[in-house]
Amino acid sequence: MVLALGGFLGATLVRLAPGFGVDEEELDSRLNQESMQALRQSNAEEASVASFYLNYWGRLLHGDLGVSRTLHQPVRQLLAERFPETLESVGLGLVLGWVAGLALAMAAVMARTGFVDIAWSLLASVLLSIPAAVLALLFVLVQAPGRLVIGLIVFPKIFHYARNLLAHSASLPHVLTARAKGLSSGRVLLWHILPVAAPQLLALAGVSVSLAFAAAIPVEVLCDLPGIGQLAWQAAMGRDLVLLVNLTMMVTLMTVLANSVAELAAAPLGAGEA
Repeated sequence: MVLALGGFLGATLVRLAPGFGVDEEELDSRLNQESMQALRQSNAEEASVASFYLNYWGRLLHGDLGVSRTLHQPVRQLLAERFPETLESVGLGLVLGWVAGLALAMAAVMARTGFVDIAWSLLASVLLSIPAAVLALLFVLVQAPGRLVIGLIVFPKIFHYARNLLAHSASLPHVLTARAKGLSSGRVLLWHILPVAAPQLLALAGVSVSLAFAAAIPVEVLCDLPGIGQLAWQAAMGRDLVLLVNLTMMVTLMTVLANSVAELAAAPLGAGEA
């Protein structure tokens, strides 16, 4: 239901967007009246959102994702070519963001000194305030790998949330008791702090997937990475309704799957804690 609703809302927003229904090919002065009429008739199916979406699902149930109006290629082929590129970028960004964010959050909490906490928090706040497009442009200027930008976008959100969560867990009575008994900082962290924070961190993992996919759009466009983010931008600029609906449903599906996996993984931990 979420998948169907996401696709319908995407189709509706594109249909109501300014400039929808205007094809650049109509500006070609070499076209005669018959060609113009044929071009307009080819786009007549998209005039009604309801009829378009019903026809779209009818084709989808038979395995037909349609043909891109702007790129003149089957959508299935475009997704098969572009999705691995985005999956690699998003995967690398998530790994970098989580490793840096969680490691620095643990360092800030376990150090128990104001300087370390302020230093890492300031770094995360600076990165959080810089738009993704600006970071991507900076990486283009210094000729750095564009995929790293996704990690820098994910990192500050992971750091802030994980730091607050770990700090709360570290202030619980059983943690204070463990420290008073002389347990080492590493043992306190692994056995008494992280297990308490694990369900919330897993929930954050599901959210971070959709965050990384959203960040991939400006990064792939500006860094010229041929993924679905760049494809989504091209489809939006061309008001390519068929392609945009498929991309919307793909991102919705990935988000739902990530959140569902995170909830299923966190359920045993929450039950054990209870």
